[in-house]
Amino acid sequence: MEVDLLDFLVPVENNKTLFVWNIRQEFTEAQVHEHLSTLFSAFGPLYLVKVNPNAPFYPPGFNGMIKFYSEKHACKAQRNTDGRSLFQDTPLKVKLSTKKTPHFLSGSRPLNHGRCVDLANHCLGFNGWTSDIIDLKELPTEEEEDEEEAGVSGRVRVRLGCVVQISFPRHGVITRGAASVDHVYMSTGPESMIQKRSFLHKLVRDKAAVQAFSTVVLVLLGEGKVMVELRRSPEHLFSEEPQGIVRVCEDQAQALVEEEDLWQDEDLDLSVW
Repeated sequence: MEVDLLDFLVPVENNKTLFVWNIRQEFTEAQVHEHLSTLFSAFGPLYLVKVNPNAPFYPPGFNGMIKFYSEKHACKAQRNTDGRSLFQDTPLKVKLSTKKTPHFLSGSRPLNHGRCVDLANHCLGFNGWTSDIIDLKELPTEEEEDEEEAGVSGRVRVRLGCVVQISFPRHGVITRGAASVDHVYMSTGPESMIQKRSFLHKLVRDKAAVQAFSTVVLVLLGEGKVMVELRRSPEHLFSEEPQGIVRVCEDQAQALVEEEDLWQDEDLDLSVW
């Protein structure tokens, strides 16, 4: 029985990336994106589908980049689509990437919250897992810092801590994640304060959920069967109070999003073939 493992991590390996070209000009870019998404998602969950017009020195048309979470899914898709006429009269050309992963992108990075949810829903179904807030509260700040911030008119410091529990009832698996945010913002009135605090609440909840998902490994057994395992037992990371938790400020959260977007915005260079 063929077994595959999926982590809730950004796929950066070459063997998980396909390049597709020889796509006819008769389609719009949106239609090509839809065709590629439908075609390749049949082989496994996709991290990214990107479509670009061909460069001026190539024949008119489009090329695409497909990123899978799984090496096996990418290899199977390549074998079953290369040289075949699937949604057009002429055959597609599909090859695994041969580009070297940049050093600064070679490390493992957790998926953002939205992609964690999409991957879990794809593999387990919408009812296959649950997310619950165990604790969400404001954390104390240092007195000296409070006095310093109070000296600047309109500036408010907020520290929030959150513990989130992710459960997989059908598999008897539970894991937790924790995070905190430490943010200073200018208060321009009650409405802006409510909006900012609402944003920070969502940010810390999402970051705690991401940490919980990062311990999860999905074991794909074939024929739609999935097992859920934990990379390590997280109980020792938590106490009744969210102390010693990973602190993620708003700027750091934005940096993670921008870093992940580097892969989404990667230019396609088909000259390697």
